[in-house]
Amino acid sequence: MVVRSTCLCFLLAVLGSSGHGLLGFAVCSLNSYRLLVQPIQSSCVRSACLSFFLTYLYEGAIGVKKLLRRGVYHRFDKKWYVPIFLLFPAMTGGALLLAVLSGEALPELSALFNPLSIAVAFVFIFFLGGPFQEEWGWRGYALDRLQAKWSAFSSSIVLGVLWGSWHLPLFFISGSIQSQTPFWGFMILITCGTTLFTWIWNNTGGSILAVMLFHTMNNLSFFVFPTLETSYGGLYLLVLNVVLAAAILMAWGPKTLTRR
Repeated sequence: MVVRSTCLCFLLAVLGSSGHGLLGFAVCSLNSYRLLVQPIQSSCVRSACLSFFLTYLYEGAIGVKKLLRRGVYHRFDKKWYVPIFLLFPAMTGGALLLAVLSGEALPELSALFNPLSIAVAFVFIFFLGGPFQEEWGWRGYALDRLQAKWSAFSSSIVLGVLWGSWHLPLFFISGSIQSQTPFWGFMILITCGTTLFTWIWNNTGGSILAVMLFHTMNNLSFFVFPTLETSYGGLYLLVLNVVLAAAILMAWGPKTLTRR
C-alpha cells in the first residue's frame, strides 16, 4: 500500500504540473546553425524537487543520499555505454536513411559535420533540455516503486503513458519535436522508449546518470539527424522503435528486462 500510494502521489503530481509550466524555448546559435531544444520546464524542476521531497518523506536522509549516489553512479558494465550513446542516434539516423532510400530528398545535415556544435548541444540538452531535471523523478523515484508492484514491462507501459501525457503542452508549440508528430505516434514512441529506458536502468544497477545520458542522446539525435523533416522518417522511426523494443523484450524477458 505504501508503494502504491507514494508512487501514485508522485506521478499524479508531476502529470498535473505540466499543463502550464513551460518557460519558453531556448534557441542557441551554434556558429551558422540554430538549435531548437525542448525548454527548461518549471514542471521538470518540480518533478526533481518532488522526487527528493518524497524520498526524504518516506526514507529520510539515508534515502536522499542513496538517490544522489545513483545520480553519479558509473560502476556498471562499460558495455552498456554502447547502447547508451549509440542506440537512439542509430535508430534516428537509420529512419532518415530509409526515408531517403524511399525517394525523399536528403535534408541538410549541418550538425553532423560540425562536431563542436554537437558537443555544445550535448551539454546544453543534458543540463537544460530535460534529462538532468526529469530523470531524478521518472527513473530515480518512480520506476523502482512501480517495479516493486509490477513487471518491468508493465511498469514501462504505465510510466510511458504518464510520461507521454506529461508532454502534451509541447504538441501546441511550433518547433518542438512533439508538434511534428501525431499524438498517437508519439505515445507509441515514448512507450517503446520507456521500455528501452527500463532496460538500461535495470542493467546498469539503477544508475540515474546512465538514463540521463541515454535521454540526452535521444534528444540530441533529432538535432544531428533531421528525420522529422521528411514525410516518412517519423513512420520509419516508429517502426524501428517497436521492432527494437519487441526484440529486447523477447531477448531479455518482460519480467525484469535483464538476463539474471
